[in-house]
Amino acid sequence: MSTPTRTAIVTGAARGIGAGVATRLAQDGFAVAVVDLDEVACKKVADEIAAAGGTALAVGIDVADEEAVATGVARIAEELGDPVVLVNNAGIIRDNLLFKMATSDWDAVMGVHLRGAFLMSRAAQAYMTKARWGRIVNLSSTSALGNRGQANYAAAKAGVQGFTKTLALELGKFGVTANAIAPGFIETDMTAATAERMGIGFDDFKKHMAAEIPVARTGTPADIAAAVSFFASEGAGFVSGQVLYVAGGPKD
Repeated sequence: MSTPTRTAIVTGAARGIGAGVATRLAQDGFAVAVVDLDEVACKKVADEIAAAGGTALAVGIDVADEEAVATGVARIAEELGDPVVLVNNAGIIRDNLLFKMATSDWDAVMGVHLRGAFLMSRAAQAYMTKARWGRIVNLSSTSALGNRGQANYAAAKAGVQGFTKTLALELGKFGVTANAIAPGFIETDMTAATAERMGIGFDDFKKHMAAEIPVARTGTPADIAAAVSFFASEGAGFVSGQVLYVAGGPKD
């Protein structure tokens, strides 16, 4: 008898790390909800998954909006099946030194990273606890250890780690694990924009960053997707409350 297809939600999945994770989970056999602020942008990733033989649904959700989260997750459950894997990847940056950082930039980053992870996890855990099986994977960052010009982002990503460990404590008895992945430098549109803002060509920026990384290369979305794949697997059921630094060398 075949095993029913499990449903996974990946936020911030229209591009970059999220798109890579959504694609990998589809390859692993999950039906994937490709979630981002713009549903049209999600459709490209969902269509690519479908073209490769997978099952995907594009869903536009503002993860910081409580009503949008409730409506979106309910739609995913109805159209794809009850979600039992959640990858909280949605994120933004509003970098600046502390004395120049606007309150709105602090609030925006906290809203997407922390409020968003909270709202999505609270909505999805109802399905996971009912199924007595679930996987929550939260995206942190090496910036959680502190990074100049990122007081908001660093605080949010450190908060994600504490949030993850608390979910592991609360949800473990229901067969639900919660883990965090803290990427180092990953080649995405976001890091390319950082290079542009600094007035550096992206290739030169990557070369500079690679020189500081023990494995002598920068990361790709596929590197993060591989780690998510493990945490979302049946075999990872005894791993919970952990923070895995995927950064090409020691960070913690």
